[in-house]
Amino acid sequence: MMSEILVIGATGNVGREVVVQLLATGAAVRAMVRDPESARLPEGVKAAGGDLSLPDTLEGALRGSDTVFLIWPFLTAEGAPAVLEAIARHARRVVYLSSSGVNGDAERQTDPINQLHADMERLIEDSGLEWTVLRSNTIASNARGWAEQIRTTRVVRGPDIAATAVIHERDIAAVAVHALTDDGHAGAIHVLTGPQVLSRAEQVHSIGEAIGHRTRFEKVSVQVAREQMLADGRPAALVEALLASAETRPESTLITSTVEEITGLPARTFRSWAEEHADDFR
Repeated sequence: MMSEILVIGATGNVGREVVVQLLATGAAVRAMVRDPESARLPEGVKAAGGDLSLPDTLEGALRGSDTVFLIWPFLTAEGAPAVLEAIARHARRVVYLSSSGVNGDAERQTDPINQLHADMERLIEDSGLEWTVLRSNTIASNARGWAEQIRTTRVVRGPDIAATAVIHERDIAAVAVHALTDDGHAGAIHVLTGPQVLSRAEQVHSIGEAIGHRTRFEKVSVQVAREQMLADGRPAALVEALLASAETRPESTLITSTVEEITGLPARTFRSWAEEHADDFR
C-alpha cells in the first residue's frame, strides 16, 4: 500500500497549494484538519482529524504516513517537542516551512516570529527525523489582508516594513513537493524568494494596476496600527509579534535562484500574483 504524504496546514494558502501540486504528481495525499467533515479540500485528498495543540490527537492522522509537510501555526514552539515525537513515531521525513529572516548564526533573532522559526528549526534538527527546511521570504498571499481596504478606499493604511523579495505561494509549494517526493533534500535549508525586492507601496501599486484603479499605501504609526488591529479582533499576542517584525525587520536585497534551480521554472513575479487574484480586490 502506497504511503500517504501528510500535509499539516492543508487549508492555508501555502498548504492548499502543496496538496494540489502533490495530487498533480499522482502522490497519495492526506490532509490533517481539525474538523474533517467541514474541511473544503481538493478532490482526491483524504481528510484526517488532528489538532497540533493536542498531540494525543495526531496518531490517527500520522498512521501510514512516512513523509510530513509541517506548517507551525503558533507563536511559540512550546508544544512542538510532543508533536515532533508523535511525527517521529510514524514518519521518516519532515519538510518544514520557515522564514528567510532566520539568521542561523545568531544567538537570538531580531523579532518574535523569526525566533519562533529558529526554535522550530533547532527542534526539528534534533528530532531524529530526516528534515528539510524551506526558509520562505514574504508570501504574496499575505496581501489578501489588504483586500477590504483596497475594495472600499483604494488606500492601504499600515506600518511600513522593510522591502523584501515577495514570493508566490505556488512557488513555495512547488519546491515543497520536490522536497517531499525527491531524494537529495535531506539536511537542506532552501532559501526561497521571488524575483524582485518590493516595498509595501510597490505591492499596493501592482494590485492597483491589476484591478485598473489607482491605489496607494499610507504609512501609519505603530500605535495607530496596533489600535486598528486590535479593533479588528486580532489576538493581542499576534498583533505584538507582527508589529515587532515591522519595527525590527532589517533591509534585505536578498534574491535567490533556488526556486528555478529546484523546479526548473523561474520564480513568479508579484505582479503575476496580483493579476491572478485581482477579483479579491475589486
